[in-house]
Amino acid sequence: MTQDFREDLSIAVLLPCYNEEQTIGEVVQGFRHALPAAQIYVYDNNSSDLTALKARSSGAIVVREPRQGKGNVVRRMFSDIDADIYVMADGDGTYKADDAPQLINTLLTERADMVVGTRSGVTEDAGRAGHAVGNKMFNTLYHQLFGRDFTDIFSGYRAFTRRFVKSFPAISDGFEIETEMSVHASALKLPVSEIALDYGRRPEGSESKLSTFKDGAKILAMFAMLLKETQPFRFFGLIAMVLLTGSLALMAPVLSEYFTTGLVPRLPTWVLSIGLLLLSMMSLVTGTILDSLARARAENKRLLYLSIAPGRDTGTRVTALTTPENVTRPDKTPRVA
Repeated sequence: MTQDFREDLSIAVLLPCYNEEQTIGEVVQGFRHALPAAQIYVYDNNSSDLTALKARSSGAIVVREPRQGKGNVVRRMFSDIDADIYVMADGDGTYKADDAPQLINTLLTERADMVVGTRSGVTEDAGRAGHAVGNKMFNTLYHQLFGRDFTDIFSGYRAFTRRFVKSFPAISDGFEIETEMSVHASALKLPVSEIALDYGRRPEGSESKLSTFKDGAKILAMFAMLLKETQPFRFFGLIAMVLLTGSLALMAPVLSEYFTTGLVPRLPTWVLSIGLLLLSMMSLVTGTILDSLARARAENKRLLYLSIAPGRDTGTRVTALTTPENVTRPDKTPRVA
C-alpha cells in the first residue's frame, strides 16, 4: 500500500539497527516504495556485520551511534532529525513497510501525537516463549500502574508528530524506550491511538537482540523508576504500607505480652518495630512532598509540549501538518543536524 501525501509534509523513517545485514536492505526498499517522498534513516548501533553498507546501498541515510542500546539510538534520532512526521520501525523485517501509510493516516485524521501499531499475534510468537509471557505480564502491569491507553507497550512500530518527538525526554538506554514513550504519553494525557497490524517472524538466521531475563529486569526497573517519577505518592505510599505492616507484625506480640505481664522482655523487637514505624511515616511524608514536585514537573513538561507548534491543518481525507506564519518550520526535507 502506497500513499501520496501533500508535498509540504516531510516524513522521516527511523530505523535503529544492530547486526541486521540479512534484512535491512529489504526493509529500506520497502519503505522507499511505501513512502516515496520520505527520507529513510538507519542508525547503526555498532554493528559488526554489513548492516551499514547494505542500508546505504539500498538508499538510506546511515548514521553511526556508538552508545550501545536502542534507547541511546532513539534519543540521538529524535535530537538529530527534523520532520513533520516520524515513522519508527525495526530493521529486522518483522514490521511491514506497506503499513506505514496507514499509521500516518491514522496519526493525521485522528489528530494524535503518537500512533502505535499493535502486533497481532505477538503473544503467540514473540520470537521466544519467554517474550510472549513477559509481553502479556508487563502490559497487564502497565494497565494497573499507568492506565489503559495502550494494549501493546513494546511495539516498535510507531508514528509521531514533531511535537511529541521534540518534547520527549528519552532517558532510557535500552529496550525500555518504548515503555518510556508510553508512560510519557499517558502521564501528560497526550492524544494517542492504536491500530492492529500483522507482526511477522524473523528470517532464518536472524536472531532477536532482546534478552528475556536481562531486558525484562531492566524494563521492570524502568516501571519502578517511572512510577516513582510520575506517581511518587503511590510509590512511597506502597513502601510505607509494607513498612507499617512489618512494624505492626513485630509490635503485636510485644504489646500483647506487655498488657498481660506489664513487662517488655523483647526490647530489641520493640525497638525494631518502632524503627519500621518511623520509616513508614518518613516514606509517607516523602511521597507527599514529592507528589507536589511531580505535579510541577508534569505542568512544566506539558507547557514545553504546548510551546511546540502543533503544525496541524484540518483537511478532508488526509490532514497535513503545517506551521503558523509566525513560527519557523523545518525544511521540507528532513535533515540531520
